[in-house]
Amino acid sequence: MNDDRETYCRDVESYLCRKNDGHLVRIVGPAFEQVCGWAARGVPLKVVCRGIDRYFERYYAKGPRRRPVRIEFCEADVLDVFDQWRRAVGVGAAASAAGISGDDGGKEVRPRASLPAHLERVVARLTALRAGDERGWLDGAIDASVRELDAARAGAKSLRGERREALVTRLRELDRRLVEAARAGCDPAVVARLRDEADEQLGAFRPRMTEEAYRQSQQACIDRLIRDYFKLPMITFE
Repeated sequence: MNDDRETYCRDVESYLCRKNDGHLVRIVGPAFEQVCGWAARGVPLKVVCRGIDRYFERYYAKGPRRRPVRIEFCEADVLDVFDQWRRAVGVGAAASAAGISGDDGGKEVRPRASLPAHLERVVARLTALRAGDERGWLDGAIDASVRELDAARAGAKSLRGERREALVTRLRELDRRLVEAARAGCDPAVVARLRDEADEQLGAFRPRMTEEAYRQSQQACIDRLIRDYFKLPMITFE
């Protein structure tokens, strides 16, 4: 177990150093215990990296960087992304039964974007994806999504009540269709590799889950990994 924690921390440290343009920021002392705590909660390494990415996005947005980022600064984002991951793959109940919490300890978490801003960002990312030759077979699904989202964002700011909820529901459906299209065209060898990765990510939760619940979480996790593999944006508005 100690070797596993050491490897986990060193992997996080390596990723943090790459994000800091190669500047070495060691994870030792209290920072080491903090990251070990993430490992104990079952936070997948990719989730940690996504949380680090989120912090860096805000850091870059503030202007020129002044000093290397330490892992302690990223904890609120890591735990926020972890909480989103747990809800998405359906391991919240298993985590509670195991005493695993995604609570951020009261730290401030970045507020979500408005619905119009979300739509604008998704359209921009999908439009950029169409330029990639390696995803040519996905162009049809991407084009259909862009057309509908582009039309929706024009009036999204004024939507209220049932009309707003209807759009949010439609976004979930568009998101599901896009991921299904990506999965349908994905190389079987890639799907098999992502299934193994999903099993690894869910390893901390599996003992507390029924077989049916695990299979559902496994499929949801594979879908998220497929999204990451093809760099698909999240159309769903959370």
